[in-house]
Amino acid sequence: MLKIFNLSLKINGFPIKEAEEIYNQIINQSEEEYSIFLKNKKNEVVAFHSENNPLYKNLIHGKKINDWFDLPVMTKKDFQQPLLQRLSTGYNQKNIYVNKTSGSSGDPFIFAKDKFCHALTWVNIIHKFGDYGIDFNKSKQARFYGIPLDFVGYNKERLKDFIKKSYRFPIFDLSDKVLENVLTKFRKTSFDYINGYTSSIVLFAKFLKQKEIILKDVCPTLKCCVVTSEMLFQEDKTLMEKQFGVPIINEYGASELDLIAFQNTDDEWVVNSETLFVEILDENNNPLPNGQEGRVVITSLFNKAHPFIRYDIGDIGILDEKSTPQKPILKKLIGRTNDIALLPSGKKSPGLTFYYVTKSIIEDNGNVKEFVVKQTKIDTFDIEYVSAIELTESQIKAIEKAITTYLETGLNFTFVKKEKLERGKSGKLKQFVSLLNNQ
Repeated sequence: MLKIFNLSLKINGFPIKEAEEIYNQIINQSEEEYSIFLKNKKNEVVAFHSENNPLYKNLIHGKKINDWFDLPVMTKKDFQQPLLQRLSTGYNQKNIYVNKTSGSSGDPFIFAKDKFCHALTWVNIIHKFGDYGIDFNKSKQARFYGIPLDFVGYNKERLKDFIKKSYRFPIFDLSDKVLENVLTKFRKTSFDYINGYTSSIVLFAKFLKQKEIILKDVCPTLKCCVVTSEMLFQEDKTLMEKQFGVPIINEYGASELDLIAFQNTDDEWVVNSETLFVEILDENNNPLPNGQEGRVVITSLFNKAHPFIRYDIGDIGILDEKSTPQKPILKKLIGRTNDIALLPSGKKSPGLTFYYVTKSIIEDNGNVKEFVVKQTKIDTFDIEYVSAIELTESQIKAIEKAITTYLETGLNFTFVKKEKLERGKSGKLKQFVSLLNNQ
């Protein structure tokens, strides 16, 4: 059979075969060999960009660099200049892969990878999905993603879907009528796996629960479901496992980097140590021991076109205590640093705390389909929700009591019933939003 996906990568100039060879060498190393590999790659990527990249040269100019921890931590602010000014010597539009982040963090930007680095990214993705019996050249994907609405962007994504053997479902309207059509498509199509935004797929699982349908019964070819881009809560994972009848896999990635972590068949959220080096740092850029919560800072070990060295991705996470350099395990991903709620007492709390506490009560009876929490003032929060009937007074009081217990007293809440929730241009649902100017 013609491997159309692999062929498309090759046609676009990505050296997929060479990348597969290097990747296989990396994953077959002993612990001692990996330690040497990691040290060498870190030194190599820093030396390369220090010599060949104007942006990185300028960033470290005059700084005393004795070891790894003296290197500056980069953020998206460091990249606020035209792409061509950020490329390393020898790289141009003809020999790089260019894309832009979705902007889900509110700060989108255009980035580049050299073609070998991007080929390696795809080899890593292919390998991880392959553990679940998914072959991008022949497995049929049910895709719950947004899509650009302009003519060029729309047709470009549709072409990608064709190459990836995927069928894309609309996620900007997920009413019961639309979800009924989604279910019909599953009845008629031999899908191998589901992939897409967490919130959209959770809504589909709730629809199936309401209908008392197990998706695997109507689509027996289904092997697994991979959720990405938004937080996955344990209750939602349990619901999806039950209603889909297949494993639910948690993916954490960043388009400018690679897969960052991918859940393996032993239910471990394994961090990508093949192409990335992941650190957890405190607010002073000091490394934290495994088990402690801090900023997720990542180095791309192979990208020579564009520097991502000690790059603060804007997320807060915890590495498991049992992590090793060769097999780091992500214990918890708490959210983005810009999803922090500042409270009247001066306390700072992850915005998802509000979402999580509220979720445990608001969805008890299955009436509420989805909701978001918005901080409008330092002591005021709007909770927008979609449901068949309005929340009762007792439910509202239970939510307020729970938030007081977990956070603090004196907070004000407004509950607003909506027909549907506003999603970003990409189709993602931001579960907590702070509208404060100082956030």
